[in-house]
Amino acid sequence: MDDFFKLGLEKRKATLGADYVEAQLANADDFSKPFQEAMTAWCWGFGWGDETIDAKTRSMMNLTMIAALGKMHEWELHLKGALNNGVRRGEVQSILHAIAIYCGVPQGVECFRVARKVFAEIDGETGKPD
Repeated sequence: MDDFFKLGLEKRKATLGADYVEAQLANADDFSKPFQEAMTAWCWGFGWGDETIDAKTRSMMNLTMIAALGKMHEWELHLKGALNNGVRRGEVQSILHAIAIYCGVPQGVECFRVARKVFAEIDGETGKPD
């Protein structure tokens, strides 16, 4: 488990950013710390540590699955991670089209709204309301 945690920590930081991950771990209390550690080992070490699928492809898969679940806070976080993993905006647009087709247009609209917000933040803009 220690090996998966170490690998998971590396993969998690590479995708989500070291500052974010370190803050999540530092802010964990007795109640949430076991979950943070297990999730880092299982999701990021065991899952993301499997090099069969590259990080870019895994990020693209995650965007579609998380959208299907409607977990928009996680979707926003993983969109930023996908961009860190080399997913281009044009690819995000195509992913959003697939999300709208397979998860429903309202979910596609929500994902486009969040993507525009993330892109505006990256571009240093304030963003425009939909």
